[in-house]
Amino acid sequence: MKQFCAVLWAALFLVVNGAAVRADDVTLRSQDGAIELSGTLLGFDGQYYRVQTQYGELTVDGSGVLCEGPGCPSLTDFVAELSISGSSTIGEVMMPALVEGFALQTGLKAERIKQDDTHFEYILSTPDGATPVGRFRFRVSRTDEGFADLLADEADLVMALREIRSGELALAAEVGLGKLDDVNRSRVLALDAMTVIVSPTNPVSAISVSDLARILAGDIDNWRTLGGADAPISIHMRDAQSGIAQAVEDRVMQLAGLSLIDDVTRHPSNASLAEAVARDQLALGVASYSEIGNSKPLALTGTCGFQLRANRLTIKTEDYPLTAPMFLYIPARRLPKLAREFLAYTRTGPAQIITRRAGFVDQAPEEISLNAQGDRFANAIRVADGENGLAALKRMVDTLAPLRRLSTSFRFEAGAARLDAQSRSNVQQLAHAIEAGVYDGRQLVLVGFSDGEGPAEGNLRIAQQRAQAVKQAIEAAVETADLSQVRLSTDAFGEAMPMACDDTSWGRQVNRRVEIWVR
Repeated sequence: MKQFCAVLWAALFLVVNGAAVRADDVTLRSQDGAIELSGTLLGFDGQYYRVQTQYGELTVDGSGVLCEGPGCPSLTDFVAELSISGSSTIGEVMMPALVEGFALQTGLKAERIKQDDTHFEYILSTPDGATPVGRFRFRVSRTDEGFADLLADEADLVMALREIRSGELALAAEVGLGKLDDVNRSRVLALDAMTVIVSPTNPVSAISVSDLARILAGDIDNWRTLGGADAPISIHMRDAQSGIAQAVEDRVMQLAGLSLIDDVTRHPSNASLAEAVARDQLALGVASYSEIGNSKPLALTGTCGFQLRANRLTIKTEDYPLTAPMFLYIPARRLPKLAREFLAYTRTGPAQIITRRAGFVDQAPEEISLNAQGDRFANAIRVADGENGLAALKRMVDTLAPLRRLSTSFRFEAGAARLDAQSRSNVQQLAHAIEAGVYDGRQLVLVGFSDGEGPAEGNLRIAQQRAQAVKQAIEAAVETADLSQVRLSTDAFGEAMPMACDDTSWGRQVNRRVEIWVR
């Protein structure tokens, strides 16, 4: 017991549950030889050893111990190892572009080595290519398999086109990976969207999310119901394990209380899905916005007549109801320094430029003038009711006219006061920008909006409370900045500027938001 206490005192460690899949025997001995700790090496990041011992899994500071045994890594020729698994949509184009951009910025040479159709790796080395310093291994498959690899200790990071599910969260906590829905356990790399597509020859131009759910459930099976030809609807989807298909089930079918029918043509990639839909006038599919090919995207509409189309700006602001963030999930364990530097790089301006050039919607904030608000103010005029409604509309225009809207928005989980995963990532992004001095000397106004359900006075009060909650989250996330250099304030206009119809849960979710306006 005395020796165990000495180990606890002498080493920095973290006890977690879990078992090693592949490891080697090592003995860590203090510099004076008085204390030793034996076990199987699970990992080494160049600074810390991660060892499975009789006391559990320990993380030990390598500067205070000597390593003995066949599993000991080389301290002089250390190569940072990182395994990344999951969505092919993220892994085939965007992540390689980010790795190469990171190498260029840090003065390293990046060499890509293909192993098979789903596996490749990047060797990062000194500029002359003589000394490897990092090896980033990729397995590109599906979101489901990425989480399975993480739980099996065969991946360090997961690329996901959907939020982690409750069952995966519970399993991750059981094996010591932490609470993966915490703010520091996931980040949004870029934005995508679930886009309803048809053939360019199909006369239908818009669809409601409710009708989409009913089509996928088999309740609507003829194009005539949507204003098209009297012909059956042929449904095309990604394979059931893909993130985009699972996002459809989680965010469209479950909210509607419906189940997807079996009579669906599945595709192994977005490209093959879009190609098949483009060729078939009777086809309808749901594809990634970044890969719709020659197919025709449908606008989302509702009974009130509002229409929202997926484009770069509506996806970036999350005004489009079926925005799909592209996540990177990070377990609660120490990664090599080079890997941590890469993760920090993904939040930078150069990384956002690379993301945009790769064909995805980046997260770099954009300022949008009042004159560029388009249909948003037209919608506001349409719903203004009576003298009180017109007075609220006038106050909103007078307040916002001197400001510019920032493309960053915040929304809350359905039926909850907690920010959703995209918005939690947005808080971190904005906090980093404030810490970097991007908004020094400027005013940021957090403006709350609500849906139109219930009394207008209550909606205004709720919208103000949401704006205040976002302000508090931003203030809590800013660690090193002098907030006296940035003026943070709140305002609210309740139901005054709807983005979508309030007749569905999806429309109400879009309308319940907090925007940032800057001066």
